[in-house]
Amino acid sequence: MTTPIIVFAKAPRPGAVKTRLIPALGAAGAARLHGRLVERTLATAAAAAIGPLELCGDPASDAFLAARAAAHGAALTGQGTGDLGARMHRAFERALANAPAALAVGGDCPALTAQHLREASAALAAGHDAVLAPAEDGGYVLIGLVRVHVSLFEHIRWGGPDVLADTRARFGALGWRYRELDTLWDIDRPEDLERLGNGIPDGDRLLEGLSDIVLKRP
Repeated sequence: MTTPIIVFAKAPRPGAVKTRLIPALGAAGAARLHGRLVERTLATAAAAAIGPLELCGDPASDAFLAARAAAHGAALTGQGTGDLGARMHRAFERALANAPAALAVGGDCPALTAQHLREASAALAAGHDAVLAPAEDGGYVLIGLVRVHVSLFEHIRWGGPDVLADTRARFGALGWRYRELDTLWDIDRPEDLERLGNGIPDGDRLLEGLSDIVLKRP
């Protein structure tokens, strides 16, 4: 089954992304890391080879996002207005108009692998209505759907600790069958930087030149 992958990403503009990392990396360093994570996510999505790629950018006119989309053969679209839920709802409606299933991921989860994406696609092909990859902070790093319902995206406190629980409850209310993948982690806080350096094969490359933080080795 062909499963499009939508990567949501903001332009790597200093002071506008990864603001909780600014005390450790500075505004420019946090933005640079954000850009590297977006690049890595696109490469991971391309390696999964399960369907066409879409980079849903904010804004779509950003030169960095345009260049990364072109480098990975991804269609570049704009996120549009509204909160994250409204933006995701529109993106899924667009994708599912032309495909039997679709996945959406953020651009800041270095623990996400091509195999996770293949497993998500396989779950949808096997008859599940939805699939999630939970995040350790109470959200999710991946959602996949074979149909879209507005209740999945309305009245949710995005970025809060109850996003996953709320989404599970919405699936239950809809009577949908869903599967959960491994729980993963993303990069939001200064303490996540040490984990990135120690726990991801190319973590040192992602951090190179960004900070004088000394990462402890096992």
